[in-house]
Amino acid sequence: MSSRISIARSEEEIASCYPVMAELRPHIHRDEFVPTVKRLAEAAGFRLAYLTDGEVKAVAGFRISEWLAGGRYLEVEDLVAKSGERSKGYGGELFEWLVAHAVENGCSQVRLVSRVSRTDAHRFYQRMGMKLEAHYFSMDVG
Repeated sequence: MSSRISIARSEEEIASCYPVMAELRPHIHRDEFVPTVKRLAEAAGFRLAYLTDGEVKAVAGFRISEWLAGGRYLEVEDLVAKSGERSKGYGGELFEWLVAHAVENGCSQVRLVSRVSRTDAHRFYQRMGMKLEAHYFSMDVG
């Protein structure tokens, strides 16, 4: 695995991921980011992996979980490369790290959900070897 990729554990490491993650999740304010990541980590095993090359270039939010239907899997919730740094291989390197992390942790799949409108992201995921295999439904209740 790449030495340029780490899991953010300290508040400082989590905070260093904010500027890149905010490009994908602009609704999360800076002062809410660290407490939210820590709460998700404690409650549901959420982790942030980040790639540095002098500064944070790409960030991924993920968790390892298990379903009766499909067994143990790594779910990628967020994957973003810094604007101005896209198409330089950072996202691909981080994605490959996630796949290796999944294998090391006994997962049989890597999964993610992506908005229907994110066609550029879909092309990236397909280039990385992912396939479209389900429809995701939601309903606002509050």
